[in-house]
Amino acid sequence: MTLSGPVRYLRGVGEARERALSRLGIKTVEDLLFFFPRRYEDRRTLTRLSALVPNTVVSVVATVVLFEKRPTSRRGLELATALLSDGSDVVRAVWFNMPRIEDVMTPGRRVALYGRVEKRGGLQLTSPEFEILDEDDPQSVGRIVPVYPATAGLPAKWIRRIVQAALAEGLSELEDFVPLSIRQKYNLAELSVSVSELHCPQDRKTWLAARNRLAFDELFLLQTGLLLRRQRRVGVSSCRSAALVGGDKFRSFMQSLPFQPTGAQYRAIREIAADLASGTPMHRLLQGDVGSGKTMVAAASLLIAVDGGVQSAFMVPTEILAQQHFFQLRKTLSPLGVSVELLTASLPTREKKDVLEAISSGAARVVVGTHAIFGSRVVFNQLGLVVVDEQHRFGVLQKNALQAKGHSPHVLVMTATPIPRTLTLSIYGDLDVSVLNELPPGRTPVKTVHLRFSRSQMKHLRDFIQDTARRGRQAYWVCPLIEESENLDLAAALSRFQALQGELPGLRVALLHGQLSAGEKESVMRSFGAGDIDLLVATSVIEVGVDVPNATVMVIEDAARFGVAQLHQLRGRVGRGSGESLCVLLTDSPTPEGAARIEAILSTSDGFRIAELDLRQRGPGTVCGVRQHGVTDFRVADLARDQKLLELARREAEILLGEDPELQTEPLLRKALMSRLGATLELAGTA
Repeated sequence: MTLSGPVRYLRGVGEARERALSRLGIKTVEDLLFFFPRRYEDRRTLTRLSALVPNTVVSVVATVVLFEKRPTSRRGLELATALLSDGSDVVRAVWFNMPRIEDVMTPGRRVALYGRVEKRGGLQLTSPEFEILDEDDPQSVGRIVPVYPATAGLPAKWIRRIVQAALAEGLSELEDFVPLSIRQKYNLAELSVSVSELHCPQDRKTWLAARNRLAFDELFLLQTGLLLRRQRRVGVSSCRSAALVGGDKFRSFMQSLPFQPTGAQYRAIREIAADLASGTPMHRLLQGDVGSGKTMVAAASLLIAVDGGVQSAFMVPTEILAQQHFFQLRKTLSPLGVSVELLTASLPTREKKDVLEAISSGAARVVVGTHAIFGSRVVFNQLGLVVVDEQHRFGVLQKNALQAKGHSPHVLVMTATPIPRTLTLSIYGDLDVSVLNELPPGRTPVKTVHLRFSRSQMKHLRDFIQDTARRGRQAYWVCPLIEESENLDLAAALSRFQALQGELPGLRVALLHGQLSAGEKESVMRSFGAGDIDLLVATSVIEVGVDVPNATVMVIEDAARFGVAQLHQLRGRVGRGSGESLCVLLTDSPTPEGAARIEAILSTSDGFRIAELDLRQRGPGTVCGVRQHGVTDFRVADLARDQKLLELARREAEILLGEDPELQTEPLLRKALMSRLGATLELAGTA
């Protein structure tokens, strides 16, 4: 049996169970070795039923005394109840809509349960996880028991048994790709010992050592891969648009700014200018908090490219954002004699033809657009700079397709979502990073308040919006959904829009959401920007890029349903002018997780601190907006708590590649990189 061998060759795995394992991402014996428990139950000291305390999470072993399953008064809801005894007391366990539970939860059966204790009349276990115990699985009690991620058709005890079979077959075959010098330097445990310990922990101390060893492996492999990719980019021959130096247009722009840029903006422009003049393609990430002035830095970068004689593409994810950037850049750059064009899928055929001709002839010096820029008919005369805004909303292949339209163009990617350092190193570790961590002078902090739904509070809120409109200011009202849903009890933008039209007579109320046509969206945003709309009811389509300084009120309905970073972005749509601004978080009865998000957004307006909180609450995939498959899909490492391990891994990868740039002395590391991350990081041919 080899590590790469299919799991079906393990004893006890047939075709049906092979398919079930595949749903868990397990196809080989090695996959099974690294399929670690999601938690553990310490069944050495179980809680007696007589010792249960409300609002605690416990592990118990008991016998089913009685069981019943019946429909409730709520349509489509079934209630299953088991009466349990362990000789010390009798307690209920209840489940809702649990199919076929009656087939296994039969009187006389001994079961292990894990769940929350609640006081509902008497004490009960509410929707606990459970496992049927029998004599065929003696390791299920009296020890620390691993609990694995499950799927239909795979009993917990069978998963434990097949993992043990994989450990017996494959543990000795594991190859340790971490260089011996690093293992000795930090006294890292053997790989096989660490893998075994994570499946069968002896105690907390040995488990933690094994866990940190395997987390380091994942982080070290990723950092080595990212640094290799960076080496490849630096090693690319000088791009045709190299040595771009700011000239008359760039200087005129900087001298005519109606405000004093922040120190962070000056620093970012200097870093970008040095990259553009360096003779090698720039690959830089510009990140900054809401309102920190990324667009001004981008405009300066575009003008350096214009002075250098090349074209620039400014790519954004939505037509609303593309139109906003187009109007803003045209207003800024046209007086300097720079032609700015807009290219989106909704452009009329004749206009699109004219824009394509301007791009191919080189007359269009700056092209702002959406995915339409990727089109095969779009041919640049000399593309030298690519700026990607809200870059996490584009796939790698899309960005590569745009870069391919030029000869090794410089690339600046921007995000308005502040990113924690651990995530920056993990996802953008191959990029240089510029951070805008200052707000321009004159910005008034946004006051944030939390209101509960009630008749009186809603009346006060409507009165406040009326008064805001009378003072010549504007407001947003954001809802999570467009239409009412039978499954989710959330506010709907459509119904809220209709209600507010009746409740706010005399106010000009408009609706904006993602299902409107591009022309309709543009019309609404133009009207709102021109001050012709008092209140804009919208979905989170306005989360990024919308800049209307006259808007001073943001109401977020069902706010607890949004992520912390998303709430911060929505709050950032106001406070963009000199007027005092207010963000109102409306909730009903939020879950504990939702309440924590509300508390986080009330506690700070620092986007970087909020990003750290968001990372801890939701994980790296949602913080970035998309799952980073193959990059943040760690089996062991946790970016929210492994910052020290990550920085250690980064430092060791830098030292190693500094001494051995092509990993000639580390064939096992090179092999692991290519097999695990080669395709994700496009490492083919780099080592």
